[in-house]
Amino acid sequence: MKVREIMNAPAVVVREDCTLQEAAETMLAKKIGCLPVVNDGAAIVGIVTESDFAAREAGIPFSLFRFPQVFGRWMPPEGVEQIYEAARRTQVRQIMTRPAVFVEEDDSLEALLEKMLRTGFHRLPVVRDGKPVGVVARHDLLRLLCGGRVPGTAG
Repeated sequence: MKVREIMNAPAVVVREDCTLQEAAETMLAKKIGCLPVVNDGAAIVGIVTESDFAAREAGIPFSLFRFPQVFGRWMPPEGVEQIYEAARRTQVRQIMTRPAVFVEEDDSLEALLEKMLRTGFHRLPVVRDGKPVGVVARHDLLRLLCGGRVPGTAG
């Protein structure tokens, strides 16, 4: 079985100069958890996921202490709203994961699983000739257990 058989297509993408607010609005409107990021030539250059919008723990250099960060900024006890306000104008290129980790549509499911396990990513863009054509998520692998159909739906 090939990746193209389980991927979600077409890929919903954003340009690297898109704002985080525009990316978030797209993700919410389309009910998706990631967006491949493309350059002016429509080639994939990165990916932004819903995890990029949440706080992460980051270590303080030369210290064992770890504190939360949002969009690369230390999270103060108060003031998270101000960080999100400033982030609305931040461009996707500033927080996206790069280089993009992706699979080809003709890759096997074994290759997909190996790449997901090796990277720890839950979603991967699917490309053809370096341009996104779909996205595959761990969730999509559940359909294999259901014979390709979604329980509770006709068909």
